[in-house]
Amino acid sequence: MRPVNQETTLWQGSPSQWLNLGHYLFAVILAAGVITGGLFFPPAWALIAVPFFYVGWRFLVVRSTRFELTTERLRLTRGVFNQKIDEIELYRVKDITMERPFWMRITGLSSILLQTSDRSQPTLVLLAIPNGMELRENLRRQVEDIRDRKRVRELDMEEHHDSSFTE
Repeated sequence: MRPVNQETTLWQGSPSQWLNLGHYLFAVILAAGVITGGLFFPPAWALIAVPFFYVGWRFLVVRSTRFELTTERLRLTRGVFNQKIDEIELYRVKDITMERPFWMRITGLSSILLQTSDRSQPTLVLLAIPNGMELRENLRRQVEDIRDRKRVRELDMEEHHDSSFTE
């Protein structure tokens, strides 16, 4: 059994490369255009590297996005050359929603949307995650657990404007 205050990693993952399908198809069409153009105008062959660099860059952008769920927070790391790391304390999570559009369902992926009270990340989306149902349940359990341990409750305050009041 782990000590009460020791933070441990429960899950790590990154978005699926399926996110890049449209970009990859665009690169194939672009490469076909460059090849066709090169047949009629040979200097166009110099552009053949552009689709490959584009595909490589898109691959790296998705590959360098990492999510880490710990017992206390959700950490998001982004960036190929310059990294940005953002963390959301789990007790700040207000709502967890899972979306599974048709293309994600056939590939076994889902996106998880978190509504939070965090000022820098009021909405966080974990795109194209495998085993989304399992991760969503794990997140829900951890949010409840950390709120119980820290004795924190989420309270939403809404302004009510009485539309019947006139001067």
